[in-house]
Amino acid sequence: MENCKKYKIGYFPPPTVRGDWMKKDHIEKAPIWCSVDLRDGNQALVVPMSLDQKLEFFKFLVSLGFKEIEVGFPASSNTEYEFVRRLIEDRLIPDDVTIQVLTQSRAHIIEETFKSLKGVNKAIVHLYNSTSLSQREQVFKASKEEIIDIATNGAKLLKEKAESFAGNIRFEYSPESFTGTEMEFALDVCNAVIDVWKPRKDWKVIINLPSTVSMSMPHVYANQIEYMCDNLHGRENLIVSLHPHNDRGTAIAEAELGILAGGDRVEGTLFGNGERTGNVDLVTLAMNLFAHGVNPNLHFNDIPKVVEAYENFTDMQVDPRQPYGGKLVFAAFSGSHQDAIAKGMKHHQETGCDQWTVPYLPIDPRDIGKEYEADVIRINSQSGKGGVAYIIEQNYGYMLPKGMQSEVGYLIKDISDKNHSEIPADKVFEIFGKEFINNFENIDITDATFKKVSSDENKAIFSVDIDVIINGRNYSFTSEGNGRLDAVSNALLKAPFEYNYCFVTYSEHALESKSDSRAAAYILIEDNDGNKFWGIGTHSDIILASVNALVSALNRANNKMNFVK
Repeated sequence: MENCKKYKIGYFPPPTVRGDWMKKDHIEKAPIWCSVDLRDGNQALVVPMSLDQKLEFFKFLVSLGFKEIEVGFPASSNTEYEFVRRLIEDRLIPDDVTIQVLTQSRAHIIEETFKSLKGVNKAIVHLYNSTSLSQREQVFKASKEEIIDIATNGAKLLKEKAESFAGNIRFEYSPESFTGTEMEFALDVCNAVIDVWKPRKDWKVIINLPSTVSMSMPHVYANQIEYMCDNLHGRENLIVSLHPHNDRGTAIAEAELGILAGGDRVEGTLFGNGERTGNVDLVTLAMNLFAHGVNPNLHFNDIPKVVEAYENFTDMQVDPRQPYGGKLVFAAFSGSHQDAIAKGMKHHQETGCDQWTVPYLPIDPRDIGKEYEADVIRINSQSGKGGVAYIIEQNYGYMLPKGMQSEVGYLIKDISDKNHSEIPADKVFEIFGKEFINNFENIDITDATFKKVSSDENKAIFSVDIDVIINGRNYSFTSEGNGRLDAVSNALLKAPFEYNYCFVTYSEHALESKSDSRAAAYILIEDNDGNKFWGIGTHSDIILASVNALVSALNRANNKMNFVK
């Protein structure tokens, strides 16, 4: 693309880089979280939320564990102002939650902001003004000194208002467009504001360093944060806050590296809602910590519920591939992936392993309210035998013999391929059951009476009398065999059709754990031409289950070979 020449680097790396954050490989504890869904997120909606919606969303954010929530820009509109008033007057703010309000560094806006907070027990007043080179030159046409005056004049007015205010007011300052500001100047502005406010150990000030527009690779933002942390006045009395936007698709990386570089706090939104490409996604950021064994101190135990609430409040949609929250993020369609997941799950069940190491699943989906059957193993034309077998076993209890898994898998894949669609679990079982289980289509044994003829140490001889329907006609046969199933097989060989076969393999298990549970039997037969056919039988009597399995195999053979006339 030739037009790339019109773009140049618009960010400013710090004059010095210490880079100690690069030596760290993980975040050791959760940052302070501040949700800005009700301000930054709301102002980015095509149709902003109503007052009632904002009230309900606030309650939902509280239920998720947020202790700091930016509720709006009260001087910007009547709805924003009334929202703050309702929260305070209706006593909707829990004692352990602090609301945050935004204000520009302008006297009448600051006045209105404090008016909206009358009666609040505690709040954060968030002051900001633009500091970037492009804003100074193109928008404000102001010098650096004039920009500093805007910031400090606002800071002085906030301090004056807070001194006569009944509630506990804390301060936050943002040099808006921080990443497009020369780092030495960003430091000068922040330090000038800090010097006005004079933070203390028992009254810390928040310095928020936003990538209002993401301009650089994430490590540059981390270097900027580290530089500021090294040089801000009274760092021990400050809370350094991060506010990454996602213009380059790197907001998560900026936040994570920014925390490593010294950030104490993160402002963001659920699923990254916000202007342009959005804010940093706090769900992903928190769950990334969780996946590294760090408690995020937020309640995302039921992600589907969070998705539903978010979509209802914002009228936005969570992408199916959105980390953690998307419908398909744990879904495995690939046969090799399904096989690895199924084996990994079995390994964890058998060994009782404390650490989660299942292939292709970075976390246990159950920890965030998802289920393996519905959300992990999904069946389409790309799926393999392991995935289909896993669905059938986990949902319905049938443990397919290894040799049978391929045949069942190819059957389901072929149907999915021809229909160009995913096959849900219940449909998988419907197809599987119709094809393999208790198939009495052409041959149906209606009665079987067994009698032990003789026995010794090695074998028992049984006779059987069977009544059988073949293509609608009734027959009775008697025969003997080395066991009940062999006797039934020998009796069927007397039927009026020419079909010779032998048993290849047999297995069985209980379908339920109760004493009166049904049993499932699996039989593979092979004819003289080498054709093999599986059949499954179920019954409360294991002998009759095996008889049903043999009949099912014969009926499947007949459908392919047409030996019953």
